[in-house]
Amino acid sequence: MALLPIYPYDARVLREETRDVVGPSPVLTGLIVNMFETMRVAGGIGLAANQVGEGSSLFVIDLRPMEGFEESSPLVMINPVITDMWGEEIGYEEGCLSVPNVREEVFRPEKLHIRYRDASYQEQELEADDFLARVIQHEYDHLRGVFFTDYLRGLRKRLVMPVLKKIRSGETEIDYPMATDVELVS
Repeated sequence: MALLPIYPYDARVLREETRDVVGPSPVLTGLIVNMFETMRVAGGIGLAANQVGEGSSLFVIDLRPMEGFEESSPLVMINPVITDMWGEEIGYEEGCLSVPNVREEVFRPEKLHIRYRDASYQEQELEADDFLARVIQHEYDHLRGVFFTDYLRGLRKRLVMPVLKKIRSGETEIDYPMATDVELVS
């Protein structure tokens, strides 16, 4: 296992749409194992491949550190496609390992249906609601080059901009490996 550096807010790889993963491989398995370890050490519950510099359509989720989810199973979602979202748009405070020290309320639909391939590259479908649906939407956004901060408007967006600039310039202190010297979106 290896810890992978997490790419910071506005790294180019995080703003580009990811490419589909073609078939299982030992390299893919290694990436998944390293992503889970990196996420665990960083204290996260979700991590997209582009957050560790890989432009692949893949994310991992492990909600077990959260109260009430201790018995849940970790998820690997390869080439995910959300086919439907419905229900009330619920606001919840979100954070992100690529945007350290920033937490803001984001409104998202409460339910979704998603198709994906699992760690064995087998086709799967899942209906998710509430917290799991939110985490899936957050990670799915990463694969499309979207940050949770992109949903902020007006005063909320203006107040967070100085912190985002510090993250871009590497001035933010964190206790997990963060990629440095990365190409940023201009």
